[in-house]
Amino acid sequence: MADDAQRDAPWWTRSTVYQVYPRSFMDSDGDGIGDLGGVLQRVDHLADLGVDVLWLSPVYRSPQDDNGYDISDYHDVDPVFGTLEQLDELIEQLHARGIRLLMDLVVNHTSDEHPWFTESRSSPSSPKRDWYWWRPPREGMAAGAPGAEPTNWESFFSGPAWELDEASGEYYLHLFSRKQPDLNWENPEVRHAVYAMMRWWLDRGVDGFRMDVINLISKRVGPDGRLHDGPVADGSRYGDRSGETVCGPRIHEFLAEMHREVFEGRRAFDGGPLLTVGEMPGVTVEEARLFTDPARREVDMVFQFEHVGLDHGPAGKFDPRPVDLRDLKATFGRWQAGLADVGWNSLYWDNHDQPRAVSRFGDDSEEHRRDSATCLATLLHLHRGTPYVYQGEEIGMANVPFQRLLDLRDLESLRWANEQEAAGRDVADLLPGLRAHSRDNARTPVQWDATPQAGFTAGEPWIEVNPDHVRWNVEAQRDDEGSVLAHHRRLIGLRKDLDVVALGDFEMLLPEHEQVYAFRRTLPGADPAAVLVVCNVGGSAVDLGELLPEAVGLPLVLGSLGEPQQAAVLRPWEARVLRTDA
Repeated sequence: MADDAQRDAPWWTRSTVYQVYPRSFMDSDGDGIGDLGGVLQRVDHLADLGVDVLWLSPVYRSPQDDNGYDISDYHDVDPVFGTLEQLDELIEQLHARGIRLLMDLVVNHTSDEHPWFTESRSSPSSPKRDWYWWRPPREGMAAGAPGAEPTNWESFFSGPAWELDEASGEYYLHLFSRKQPDLNWENPEVRHAVYAMMRWWLDRGVDGFRMDVINLISKRVGPDGRLHDGPVADGSRYGDRSGETVCGPRIHEFLAEMHREVFEGRRAFDGGPLLTVGEMPGVTVEEARLFTDPARREVDMVFQFEHVGLDHGPAGKFDPRPVDLRDLKATFGRWQAGLADVGWNSLYWDNHDQPRAVSRFGDDSEEHRRDSATCLATLLHLHRGTPYVYQGEEIGMANVPFQRLLDLRDLESLRWANEQEAAGRDVADLLPGLRAHSRDNARTPVQWDATPQAGFTAGEPWIEVNPDHVRWNVEAQRDDEGSVLAHHRRLIGLRKDLDVVALGDFEMLLPEHEQVYAFRRTLPGADPAAVLVVCNVGGSAVDLGELLPEAVGLPLVLGSLGEPQQAAVLRPWEARVLRTDA
């Protein structure tokens, strides 16, 4: 390798993270809901894939209003998912295979059934009243009157971000569901209670945290304690909360304090550093450089959302539009350049909140599904950063052909549909947007085999299995070297084997081409010292010889379609990783 700094790069530069959304991963007891027993049954699938980290979505005790992201007890496992003893066993089984466990940390808000909020709500004079954001009605207005909310902010899940507590006549803030009241991080008692809980989990053996919407914990508070309205867009009933809640004035202070109080001096099970990942809607490249600068000791990487907003139309996420590949290049390229010398990128297409990549950015038709899935995987994994694979992505799982609102379970989707229906829109007009972008696309059960419930459960699943599981499942792909699953294994291995993939510099090529995504990775002193990546992100062949003649005839490191049929022609959805000396 080129120098000591590269030799001593953190372990996650060569690693791949796999996300498990337990409700939909594997059911061990036949109740139709995935659980920790099911995860234990499938640990060898993760080991076979070659991943280094399991990110486990919330399994804490919860009323399940938002599928576990509304936590009522941070120190226990919800019975629907199993027991603390099973979680301890999972940690042991993962560590035995060299896999770390990353817990999902949700501390912007709790459940309204958490004892902290129950006490806070009990009286305006409660010692925990200031653990949450309580405010009186807008000046001169009666509690409960239209528009009397303390600010005009809109919830992420539609409707106002404030809920009236009739007993006290005050409102509490909930940026998400009304059953997810926001914690008041301005209160040091809140912060230190959170830090104590985090240390408790590290003591049990977890290896770090993925922090849910962590850049929302600092709100912009006036000197008088007031929160302020956001701007109202044309045609909107509510104000944009972003300027008042995203990356607020004390966010860096809070995260640095968290690092000192929780992570300083601690190590993972194998002696390596712990991993901290911040989910940060609305974060900019400039802010991400600060958050992920190792010298600042805040977080190791962030999840940004720019690329998953490219297909949102003027009316929002349920108003889908095609993605222009040039826009995707501009976004990815900006993040690669911005974090080139400081910080680190997280790389993802899918997660529990996003529709399936092969349907969204690829082509999920029978003709192109396998090839577009492997092309997209190659494109992503060859960037500089740590790739994240969401359950089912490794077999090319696709969006679901939802036919009715009754088929949906996602709180965000249903609230939006109800709001639109109340405004006079026909349900038939809503379904295309919901099919494209409902979070339920990511939450149908993992397709293990071709049996009636896809091998997920012996009972009735909490949400219907995608009918395409008969063709697209783990069992069908496990021993098929031409499968999406096999290609993911090779990509994960490539990051471990080649220094240039893990640590090389990134250079975007052909930024204005509408179909070919090409870039170069270079690391002087490595073997190879450079790779050229060319991806045909479309359903028609491309003349590579005319477009990028230096790519023709180079040795193939990895091809999504195997050996090229013609060196100068990229087949539809073909991706090649090519060895080059410059």
